[in-house]
Parts: sequence; structure tokens; C-alpha cells
Amino acid sequence: MSITRHHNEWLTLVPNSGPFLSLPVLTQAFPQGLDAHDAEHARRLRLAFGEWDDDQSSNRPDPAIHGAWIKLVLGETLGFEELLAEGQNIPQTLKSEIAEYGETLRPDWIVNDPTTQKVRLLVQTYPRSQPLSKPVPLSRWNASPDTRMMQLLHDTGIRLGLVTNGDHWMLVNAKRNETSGYVSWYANLWLEEPLTLRAFRTLLGAHRFFGVQDTETLDLKDGLLDRSAEDQQEVTDQLGYQVRKAVEVLIQALDKADQDHGRKLLADVDEKVLYEAALTVMMRLVFLFCAEERELLLLGDDLYDKNYAVSTLRELLRTTADQHGEEILGLRYDAWTRLLTTFRAVYAGAKHDRLKLPAYGGSLFHPDRFPFLEGRKAGTCWKDTEATPLPVSNRTVLHLLEALQVLQVRLPDWRSMR
Repeated sequence: MSITRHHNEWLTLVPNSGPFLSLPVLTQAFPQGLDAHDAEHARRLRLAFGEWDDDQSSNRPDPAIHGAWIKLVLGETLGFEELLAEGQNIPQTLKSEIAEYGETLRPDWIVNDPTTQKVRLLVQTYPRSQPLSKPVPLSRWNASPDTRMMQLLHDTGIRLGLVTNGDHWMLVNAKRNETSGYVSWYANLWLEEPLTLRAFRTLLGAHRFFGVQDTETLDLKDGLLDRSAEDQQEVTDQLGYQVRKAVEVLIQALDKADQDHGRKLLADVDEKVLYEAALTVMMRLVFLFCAEERELLLLGDDLYDKNYAVSTLRELLRTTADQHGEEILGLRYDAWTRLLTTFRAVYAGAKHDRLKLPAYGGSLFHPDRFPFLEGRKAGTCWKDTEATPLPVSNRTVLHLLEALQVLQVRLPDWRSMR
């Protein structure tokens, strides 16, 4: 496996949102790949995780065991044992005042630079039951742990923060006056996918903070994150190109369906409206991917995952394509119907014994905005008119989804890589 593919492989296993490390910077900084797997440490980590998991899953989880697990990861896995400070050893000035809500944010741990004594990393911890992207209950400020860490970083002038509930470990990159980035690791996945554990230790370990030149650290000036930010424009341009191509693919698919049906499906649809509809579909997908990633929808619920989620739909279609070839997707049309169903569910809500989704309304998902996508005539109402979705193949749907989630990168041998 090439080094580029190696880094791309672990990147696909580590969910991230916003600015992070680019492939060119990774291949330059780690030409031999991630640090080697430490089997003995992984064994100890597995035992400790099992004990913590059993305790936290019990009726009366022990806060001491929770704290010991987090300290083990910080101290042994990341190597910060002698560099951690907590309690009274954290400067009282290291805080963020949320005056309008009467709340004060402080880190639970900090990591100090042994040479300069400057704070390089803030750590906040939460109970396992607290999702990191959902509001903290019983708090005056209705903000999630990741948002709280971002605010704390901005107000203290420190770039990096690590927030965790023991299982979910999220790195927050919040450089002032720039878009914040969020990168997630999961302790249960460390044991199933050791590559994610290697990435966690390689990037966030003490050696990366204090054992390399400043330009090879994550957080310091002209370091890995700064250099990766310079690549963001190229990434943005590439994603824009992919989305434009996806819009063209959808329009071509609709045009072919219209042609196959004697030009009757889109007879009353203006070309400008057709383009606007295709672009709106992509905007809807962007919304859904973001909402699912931020846990604002029901991703993780079995019924939602199997019938509505766009994230699981892409995985399902890609698996089918990899096993049987994309040609088989060109003969099936159920994925498009599923997308239309999800669009309706987001707009009007869904009430079921096993699934309850609130109605979000709004013009973006309104079914009557482009009724022809559902095979309905202009002027009909989605509530009382039967829908006959246009025959858009599963292959087309896969291309739409991957245009938003899979960045196409050029390798030195000019082959495309996902």
C-alpha cells in the first residue's frame, strides 16, 4: 500500500468536520506512515476498557473508574503523565465567562509545555451518557460539549482542546478568526480498528507536541494544521467541481428518463427549473449529511438507519457496487424513492410506534416545490396526490452521495483515489 493510501485509509475511519490534516501534509510529515502498533499497550488498553465499559454500563457507574480510565488514556496512551495538571494547578485565569447565562467554562485538565510552561492542550471530561454534540442537560447555556470547548479555546487563546465522555474522544481545533474543526476517535473502535488507535497516538501523543520541531507539531505556527489550511482552497475547489458534476449527472439521468418515456415526464418543466431542482437536491443532501453527523436526526436508530438515513444509504450502495459492480445499481431504482421519502419525513415529520421525527418544515424540503421529482404534475399537493417517483437509478444516487462525502484525490500515477 502506498503511503498516500495508508493515510487515506485511516482518515476514512476518523470522522472529522471542518479543517483537519490534508493528505499532502500527512504524506510529507509521515512518509513512513503512522507510528507502529504497540501490541502490549493495546492489550492493557483492552483490559482497562473492558473494566470501564462494564462499570459504566451498570446501574450505578463509578465516577472514580470513569476518571481513572480517562487518566489512563491521557497519561499512558498519549504519554502526558508528567505533563498533566488539574484542580488547583490550573491557572484561575484559564476560563471563559458566558455572562448572559451565568456560566463559567474551565478545563478539567491541561497539558503544559515543559520548556515554555505555556498551555498547549485543554481537556474537558463528561459522563459517558453525555453525547459530545448534544446540549448538556440542566445547564443554563443550551450548548453541547464540543461547542463549549470551542468557546473556551477562543476565549483563552489556546488552539487545541480534547473533549471526551470516555468512549468518544474529540479533538477541537479552534484557531481564532478561522473555522473550527472537530475530529473524533472512539475507544471501542480502537480495539476493532487498531489503525485508529495508531492515528490517535501518532497525532495527539506527547512526542508530537514536544518531541519534534515547531513546524512538525499540530498547533504551533506553520505547523501541520496551518500548512493543511493552505490546502483547503484546493480541496474546496475540488469539492465544488464534484458537486457540479453530480448536478450534471442528475440532470442527465432525469433527461434520459424523460426521453425513455417519450418526453412526457418533464414536458412542462423549464430547463432553469430543472437545474434549480437538481441543485436543491444536492443542498438537501448536504443538510442531511451534516444533521446526521451532528446527531441532530435519528442516525443510530435501527428503523431510521434502514429506511431514511443518507449516511447508511451511501454505505449500502457502495458495498453493493464493490461486490457486484456498479452496473447492477443501474438496474435498480429504490434508492431515489428512499431519498424522496426522507425529504418528506424531514419536512412533515414521522410518527411511528418505533420512530418519531419532528416536522422541520421550511422551503428547502417542501415536496410541492418541485413536484415533478416525485412524478406529480405542477399544482398538485403532496398530501392528496399519488407520487410516482422518476426512474433515477441507484447508480446515479450513489454518485450524488459520494460527490459530497468522498474527495477525489490524484495519486502520482494519475489514478483517482477515494
